[in-house]
Amino acid sequence: MIGVAAGMAARGLSVWVYSIAPFMYARPFEQIRNDLAFHRLPVVLVGNGGGYGYGVQGPSHHAIEDYGVLLTLPDMYVYVPVFDDDLSSVVDRTALSTNPVYIRLGRDERPPNFDPPPYAPWRQLVDGGGPVIAVAGPLAGTYLADLMPIPASERPKLWAVSELPLSLNSPPPAFRAQVESTGVVVAVEEHVRRGGFGADLLQYFVDNGVPIKTFRHLYARDHNYGRYGSQPYLRRLSGLDPASVIGLAKDC
Repeated sequence: MIGVAAGMAARGLSVWVYSIAPFMYARPFEQIRNDLAFHRLPVVLVGNGGGYGYGVQGPSHHAIEDYGVLLTLPDMYVYVPVFDDDLSSVVDRTALSTNPVYIRLGRDERPPNFDPPPYAPWRQLVDGGGPVIAVAGPLAGTYLADLMPIPASERPKLWAVSELPLSLNSPPPAFRAQVESTGVVVAVEEHVRRGGFGADLLQYFVDNGVPIKTFRHLYARDHNYGRYGSQPYLRRLSGLDPASVIGLAKDC
């Protein structure tokens, strides 16, 4: 499938390849590397059910190292939309790309009556006087309902990140100013620790001399081969549920 897509793209066609996320990057990785990345062909890879999206189907169907693996390839760019409303903007941006792109899809998990801000690579979803929480992708939506009732003076700030790597998508000045003011950052992602958003964010802080006192990284704790369960259940095992994330942020 990837080989055919590469051939079509080499002839100047606009090519999109779709599968469930674990089959989009793990099985055809050699073809993605050799046929797409090495030749900088602008094929769009769309993986549905990123992270623990296919929870009860077990580790073979979990995509918890997908964007980290793909970002090791030259000129690869990744989109992790947060809300359904983001998709039209992501599609428009992707259509202009001259390099291979991976789109990691997940469920829109915002609470009812929440009106998200317009799409941007970095968006602040919640303001407050507490520490900064930065979340990759739709996982950010799961924290909204629990954050809003917290008194404003204590409420953590919530940022959603939708594009990687950060070397091509630097945090905006407002985010950096909040980090320097609070000195505390909690990075959250439904992805393994190695090669993920948290490691990329910490590298950005080091490279750019951003002073932080406390950095915490919450992530998917590898594959669980002994237990099966839903996406929310597997998130709880990794400490990615709202109570765990917000509790950690408030204790920092």
